[in-house]
Amino acid sequence: MAASLYVDIALPTPVDRLFTYAIPAGMEARAARGSRATVPFGTRRLTGVIVKVHEQAPASEFAVKDVYRILDDVPVLDENMLGLAQWIAGYYCSPFGEVLRAMTPLTGEVRRSRYFALTEAGRAAVRQLLLGTSDEEPSVRVLRLLESRPLSGGYVEQKVKGAKSVLAALVRKGLVEVEDTDADRDPLRAAAARLRVEFQGRTELKLPKAERELLSYLELHPGSHNLAVLEETVKNASAAARSLARRSLVMIRPEAPSMLAAPARAPHDLNARQQAAYETVRAAMEGARFEAFLLHGVTGSGKTEVYMRLIDAALELGRGTLLLVPEIGLTPAVAGQFFHRFGDRVAILHSAFTDAERAEQWRRIRRGEAPVVVATRSGAFAPVAKLGLILVDEEHDGSYKQEEMPRYHGRDVAVVRARAEGAVVVLGSATPSLESRYNAEKGKYSYIELPERVESRPMPAVDLVDMRQEFLETKKNNLLSRVLVEALRERLAAGEQSMILMNRRGFSSFVNCRSCGQSILCANCAVTLTWHRKDRRLLCHYCGYAERVPEACPNCSSEHLYFLGAGSEKLEDELKAAFPEARIGRMDRDTVTGRRDYEKFLYAMRSGEIDILAGTQMIAKGHDIPNVTLVGIVNADIGLAMPDFRAAERIFQLLTQAAGRAGRGEVPGRVLIQTLNPEHYAVRFAAAQDYAGFYRKEIEFRSLMRYPPFAALANVLFRAPQQEDALRLSTEAARFFTPPPEGVKVLGPAEAPVPKLKQEYRYQMLLKTPHRAKLNELLRSLRKHAEEQKWPATSLVIDVDPHSLM
Repeated sequence: MAASLYVDIALPTPVDRLFTYAIPAGMEARAARGSRATVPFGTRRLTGVIVKVHEQAPASEFAVKDVYRILDDVPVLDENMLGLAQWIAGYYCSPFGEVLRAMTPLTGEVRRSRYFALTEAGRAAVRQLLLGTSDEEPSVRVLRLLESRPLSGGYVEQKVKGAKSVLAALVRKGLVEVEDTDADRDPLRAAAARLRVEFQGRTELKLPKAERELLSYLELHPGSHNLAVLEETVKNASAAARSLARRSLVMIRPEAPSMLAAPARAPHDLNARQQAAYETVRAAMEGARFEAFLLHGVTGSGKTEVYMRLIDAALELGRGTLLLVPEIGLTPAVAGQFFHRFGDRVAILHSAFTDAERAEQWRRIRRGEAPVVVATRSGAFAPVAKLGLILVDEEHDGSYKQEEMPRYHGRDVAVVRARAEGAVVVLGSATPSLESRYNAEKGKYSYIELPERVESRPMPAVDLVDMRQEFLETKKNNLLSRVLVEALRERLAAGEQSMILMNRRGFSSFVNCRSCGQSILCANCAVTLTWHRKDRRLLCHYCGYAERVPEACPNCSSEHLYFLGAGSEKLEDELKAAFPEARIGRMDRDTVTGRRDYEKFLYAMRSGEIDILAGTQMIAKGHDIPNVTLVGIVNADIGLAMPDFRAAERIFQLLTQAAGRAGRGEVPGRVLIQTLNPEHYAVRFAAAQDYAGFYRKEIEFRSLMRYPPFAALANVLFRAPQQEDALRLSTEAARFFTPPPEGVKVLGPAEAPVPKLKQEYRYQMLLKTPHRAKLNELLRSLRKHAEEQKWPATSLVIDVDPHSLM
């Protein structure tokens, strides 16, 4: 008799352990390390990754549950990726199952449903009317709905208002039970606009008229066609195409991502510095060995063309390439340039895609159809075959750091992955992070510099505008200085374009009461609400809570409310008032709600449809628009006073990157930086475009205060719905670290800079030590203590190498 087979599975739960399940008969052949499996977990059905297959029955008094389903014929994660997941889990102190979930963006291939059914107690309650309430009560209506058969949650919610909370209460009382089901999603059910159809072959079978007409049309018009466009020509094309696809007479595949914002670029000759950079990296690629490079090139120095030549080289060598970019909105623009150069060998991965789109791109990469991958942070896990080159563009950008579980840094994961796979990694930036520059200084990374712009174009002229002096001379608190207004007027007259940066959303920063001085706060967070005039509402930028402006102060009932501060919406308003004849656009999180909005703005700028583009830091990220000759930065000091050791570095990077958008064409550029702190070294060095000077000043400060890169740092956050619970947990942790281990400095606990967020109170402590291994050991011991003391699973948040302390 064959021995029973068991699997240890890592599940996406806060509990960091493996769970053992039995493999039912007939499923043994598919049970493999690295494959996904769906299993029962309490009242839920979860999908995890098989980590071990064995014959050892667990020593438990409880019966071992069976695996419901193994989803993969071939494992989706190989040994390299499983090893990388293990490193991430250990380094960032994250549950292994959560890391593996982040690595496999394939949820779009499975359609999940949740059904509710009456338990025996629920049936008895219905029969005997034990609830003692009228049939109008929502709970009674839900029970009566479920009396005939199990129903999906969505159906019940359509029939009974507020059914979601009612169902949860009935489940807790034991009157209703939950059953999760899953099935493969039919790819042919996607919307027509998201599909392309292509002729495959004829048949002798008798087909309906619509199918015959479509098949004839496709045969006469070779190539792939968008199904929605085809419906305008061929009647009932959508239904006919899906039917023909099931007979394998046509092929249906997802529509490629839009490349609207990306102009085609012909390859150009490299200058001497670019050629030297290319040859240096190519030599490492030909040696098929790991090496890390820091490519420090000023804005407009042609880093992208170097990337493209290196991808050409990787393809010649039969190796795959992974290009990481920081912003979701940047991906179509960057990917479009590569799409024009490398055709359908390019795949795109980022979170703005639907689950199904992400899954299809992932499969294309896995099948080897796309050896060039352009992706955001999570693309560090893309299954690129024979990976030979990883490019991390704008490596300094904070969006590479994930702010939710697992809290990994995409740049650092890329370096570790390259080392494991014997690939070359290139970190590119005009303003490298201090950690990367320090690693280059110490010899960990090879340093390559591109100190000048392509075609010998000059760097833009940068002037500081002291807004203190502006106020003294005008007696007005203007948003736009006189010199900036005049410069904008000159650009409009010359037919040139301008960008104006203000790194704050909304119209007014907050609403205050003149009588009691109270500001209107978010109901869920300890932050003020921002006035968005267009939407006529106050909005929290942390949790999304919104409310109308009250007629009177909630604190003292005074009617004297006034609006303070300014944001990008007010900036747009003042620009329109100053230049009524100009075509003005605004790009921020309020106007860009999806990737297509982002593309349309950039397309409008490149085609000359916008004269002045105002916006937040979105407009400062890597855009190459030759006709932009003026960049204005309004209130450059925003964020400079944040209680965060990286505040100066972030401001320097933002100002330098924004300034770099000017003068990238034939006409020299000009940059005006409005500031209340012209003496601050971050502002001065940004105006001088002096990275070396800033680095020397900032690295001295970091060394003195023992902040990264001179120490390993972790931010430990304690959170709970009740303030006393959060305070109790942080106090318990403080006792756990008393006395502090040798060589470790413990700061706190103290209230977090934002003490309440999304209805949770927050306390935090910082751990600093020059010994990385000791820090990881301490964090693991704290997490073990939390599990032993049965802290709520989400109450402890550990952020290793935090990018923000807010």
